[in-house]
Amino acid sequence: MHFSKFLALTTATLAYAHPGEKHDAHAVKREIHLRDALAARAQQSVGVCSQTQEAKQLQQRTINRRANTAHELRSKRGITATPYKFRRNLAALEKWEAINHNKTGLLELSPSSHEAEIFGANTSAILTPTITDGPYYVWGEVIRQNVIEESYCDGIDVFLEVQYIDVNTCRPVQGAFVDIWNANATGVYSGISTSGNYAADGWDSTYLRGIQETDSDGVVTFSTIFPGHYDGRATHTHLLTHLNSTINRNNGTLEVGTGSVAHIGQLFWNEVLRTAVEDTYPYTTNTQDVTSNADDMWSVEQASSAYDPFPEFLYLGDSIQDGLFAWIQIGINTTADYTDNSYYSIAAYYDEDGGHENEDSAAMGGGGSGGAPSGSMSMSGVPSASASASA
Repeated sequence: MHFSKFLALTTATLAYAHPGEKHDAHAVKREIHLRDALAARAQQSVGVCSQTQEAKQLQQRTINRRANTAHELRSKRGITATPYKFRRNLAALEKWEAINHNKTGLLELSPSSHEAEIFGANTSAILTPTITDGPYYVWGEVIRQNVIEESYCDGIDVFLEVQYIDVNTCRPVQGAFVDIWNANATGVYSGISTSGNYAADGWDSTYLRGIQETDSDGVVTFSTIFPGHYDGRATHTHLLTHLNSTINRNNGTLEVGTGSVAHIGQLFWNEVLRTAVEDTYPYTTNTQDVTSNADDMWSVEQASSAYDPFPEFLYLGDSIQDGLFAWIQIGINTTADYTDNSYYSIAAYYDEDGGHENEDSAAMGGGGSGGAPSGSMSMSGVPSASASASA
């Protein structure tokens, strides 16, 4: 959406999201300006290094891997139908969302497939850490690829590939630990038991949460579901990236307080795709109000060639219920550390004894910031010690 539209949002509007996710409207406006400036700067850096032979080889491996993944996912599910072209009314969409992130209709499973056009890397300086981790981040989730559990996870399957590259070198970010979490089909997050989000099984629940380590090409994959919506925010998937963290060998999670937080971000999903998903069960039972991308507090409709938070995707079969394969490439500044940034907030911990509320978290009603002292980003992408918006 246009920035003038964002200015029309009031502080009261911003407070409609889950309890704890409240931000000062003027501070958010400043952070969006900073986000866009950082994205543009990172894009310039990527433009310089992306023409190296090493970067070109990485891109070719990326194309091949994504093509193979699509073939394997279809084969495992026994899908033989031609992938369905998801038709859309382009005129009804905002300018950047109208760009076709859906590659379904381009996919022809034959030796003549134009795989570079379908699965080409979409390197972007997206998801800059001005995007909050929200009020429901849990430290210590289990290291696992499949975050779909037996209960509370019904929905449209999504196989998500995320590739991280260093914007300064265009080299893959290896050995990073990436958290993923999103609401289930009815708009509820696991691991949290508070007003506005009483998860089944409370603080001990872990559905749709997990951590994976990036491989030699900077890639993590997750088997998850398409997120459900909830009041006040556009439909999104959270990502948070740790560098130099230590694994707790007793329970297979990350040691608290180790390493840096190199990146905080949210993936957003195309409105037409979201509508198609929510026409299926159990999304149809979600009674919360829908917030469009255009009306989201973080103004995701300002997406551009430098800031594009929408994953590419394709239908694995001729029906959305066959599942989705989605992918995105994210450029990050590996020297940044957002541990002390106001947008980094820990609502709960998960350890050998199960889940525990972080009583110091402002999101949970405590007096502190939940392990996230004040701090704001400098133009270099590294937080300064100056005051920032309250999270």
